[in-house]
Amino acid sequence: MLVLNTLAPVFLLIGIGALLQRSGFVSAGFLKEANRLTYWLGLPALLFSQLASSFHGVGGAKLMLGTMAVATMLAIGAGYAAAWALRVRAAAVGTFVQGAFRGNLAFIGLPVIFAMPDAPLAGGMSARSATAVVVGVMMVAYNFVAIVVLLLSQHEPGWGMVRPFARQLLTTPPLIATLAGIGFAMAGWTLPAAVDKTFAALGEMALPLGLLGVGGAIMAVERESVGRSAWGAALVKTSVSPALGWAAGRALGLGAAELKIVMILLATPTAVISYAVAIELKGDEALAAGSIVLSVLASMATLAAVVGFF
Repeated sequence: MLVLNTLAPVFLLIGIGALLQRSGFVSAGFLKEANRLTYWLGLPALLFSQLASSFHGVGGAKLMLGTMAVATMLAIGAGYAAAWALRVRAAAVGTFVQGAFRGNLAFIGLPVIFAMPDAPLAGGMSARSATAVVVGVMMVAYNFVAIVVLLLSQHEPGWGMVRPFARQLLTTPPLIATLAGIGFAMAGWTLPAAVDKTFAALGEMALPLGLLGVGGAIMAVERESVGRSAWGAALVKTSVSPALGWAAGRALGLGAAELKIVMILLATPTAVISYAVAIELKGDEALAAGSIVLSVLASMATLAAVVGFF
């Protein structure tokens, strides 16, 4: 029942979003704009309120972040190896690798973990607060590394890559919210009750609206390339990545509760935003779309296994 109660609401909301978009009940741009609102307002409010109210030192989050970083680097290596084995054309390798490591931490990972009991971890933080730290930092890392792999498949390394990096870092709301929430808590400040309730309401909006947006985005992207390369990227993301996270976590001495959180985050499907980034940086649009759709399907089984058996 734990698996059903945890995952069913997440994927049902994705399905409702897809149905709303497919049926025409909402306009083509509605869920896209709702997703933008969530990314720029709802999600930062959620991260800030979680950290400002319950951050008491990084504790277990440090080791969780280390495990996520190691597993992500290994997943990137696995992505390049799989791209070589599948003979992905050079210009599309960056798109393939992005699909193989860039997980949907905010709109899939957070809802799954928030649907589980919020227990204290070994370092003193609650599971949700530690997850908020990890998600905020890793989303910034994903943004940065995604630009690297996409540009490397299009250009030689050089100063021309600096500007996209800087722009991406300075326009990442989760990073700003994470740093602000940690700083606010460490300063010992307390939000006024009215402001705290406002942030809490915005945060509660973020996860369901984000899931509806994921469903709508899946219906909106082109899926003609649902083939071997797209399946390869999706399976590296949803199966190989959490397995690497398990190995890295065990090697680094991560506790059972922290390891489960990390594996859930690593088992999330490819982030929908990777499609827009691939288009902007002249990646393979069809491959990006296919890996998103297939990884959502594959992640159902992987997340069920992680939630049920770890």
